[in-house]
Amino acid sequence: VTQCITMKTAVLLCAALAVPSGAFLAPRAKVGVSWKSRASRMGVSMSGTAEQTAVAILGASGYTGAELVRLLVPHPHVKIQAMTANSQAGQSMGDVFPQFAFMKDLPTLCKHEELTEEDWKAIDMVFCCLPHATTQEIIKTLPEHVRVVDLSADFRLSDVGVYEEWYGEHKAVELQKEAVYGLTEFAREEVGTARLVANPGCYPTAAQLATVPLLEEGLISPEDIIIDAKSGATGAGRAPKQGTLFCEITEGIHAYGVAAHRHAPEIEQGLRAASGKDDLVVNFTPHLMPMARGILESIYVKVSGSAKESGADAASVLREALEQRYADEAFVHVLPEGSSPQTRHVRGSNHCLISVFNDRVPGRAIIVSVIDNVVKGASGQAIQNMNVMCGYPEETGLTNLPMFP
Repeated sequence: VTQCITMKTAVLLCAALAVPSGAFLAPRAKVGVSWKSRASRMGVSMSGTAEQTAVAILGASGYTGAELVRLLVPHPHVKIQAMTANSQAGQSMGDVFPQFAFMKDLPTLCKHEELTEEDWKAIDMVFCCLPHATTQEIIKTLPEHVRVVDLSADFRLSDVGVYEEWYGEHKAVELQKEAVYGLTEFAREEVGTARLVANPGCYPTAAQLATVPLLEEGLISPEDIIIDAKSGATGAGRAPKQGTLFCEITEGIHAYGVAAHRHAPEIEQGLRAASGKDDLVVNFTPHLMPMARGILESIYVKVSGSAKESGADAASVLREALEQRYADEAFVHVLPEGSSPQTRHVRGSNHCLISVFNDRVPGRAIIVSVIDNVVKGASGQAIQNMNVMCGYPEETGLTNLPMFP
């Protein structure tokens, strides 16, 4: 009875959102690879399930840290063992984020250096929500048994030279060699056995989910890809900045990081691997929207292969290819012809919605991809990766439907 009521509720909600009723209910098989060297300690059985994983959140006072707490508290296999926030050390999570004020059993925020050797013995997994260039130094000091999902950009770029061009000196080159880029839908096997997973950036997640399958199948050209992206203000972090003050962003929209945004090389890294073209360059321009969360990317592409041969019906070919690729995915959904996704349709969830349209310009198509930048673009995907690393069903703790209105 409960299952029927839940299904009915989901169908009614999806109807209200103008989203296909099955969009968030796609079945998927259980996926995950347990880390054998830690199996006995974490209670992981040979069937790939574990009783509980003790986690630490480093940098818990930011938006991604808070979102991790929101999603991990109801996770049936996770215990939040420690949380650090150097500038708020000694405070409760409820002091920093009042939405957690009634949760008295969360650990008190502390400084990273206050965690003792004994504390680390009780920790299995770390989520790093620290600023760029800080994580490398911290992860180098962690005990070998601790596995890591890093939400910063410190290990996303496999080429150290490219990293240093965009971010500065790389301080953990040896660790970079073992880091796995964790766009879960494309790297489950590697994520499952990794010690260090580099969680993708928000813009690159939406862009790659929409284009990688099409590049791999030769249905779109690696040339002249234009990504017009728009994001909510949480993408800039919680630290006060003039550019994210209410009066600076309300009632307007503006481009930023034009031809210089750090997510461009990360997008190109993924698209080059998918297309086999090492010289692929994207035209990527992000915009700041007067909203808290959400990303919408309008991606303009040249069609090729069978999509080009189909002429005016190119969008149908691209749509079908994406539908086949994501048919068994829990979180990536391709909308039917004529449906256009909106950020409110994924708010608070780990879902990605994709639509494909024929452009008025012959030989071109428009792909629209939306995610919640704080969930699928950050903390939700980090938990998705943790589930795979620990052998839990991938959707565990992430089955909440979008919040609307």
